[in-house]
Amino acid sequence: MILLIILDGWGISDEVEGNAILQAQTPTYDQMLCQYPNTTLGASGEDVGLPDNQMGNSEVGHLNLGAGRIVYQDFTRINKAIRDKTFFKKENLVE
Repeated sequence: MILLIILDGWGISDEVEGNAILQAQTPTYDQMLCQYPNTTLGASGEDVGLPDNQMGNSEVGHLNLGAGRIVYQDFTRINKAIRDKTFFKKENLVE
């Protein structure tokens, strides 16, 4: 059995100051982490198709989870195309 648990808004960080999740008592969550295989996913920047260091949100997070791959947002897709020079080969821009 595989169980996918999405904890929307539940950030993972070792920083104690201002970290309500780390300071909270979470016995069920702690037990699951110890007892079962688990992983975390990046939820900001290029991990979810946004520019580097840009905070993600529910919309882009759920879109990428549902797609099973990185879905580049418009701004990121344009910047990526400029960097790899494919932007300048777009037929409707060259004409």
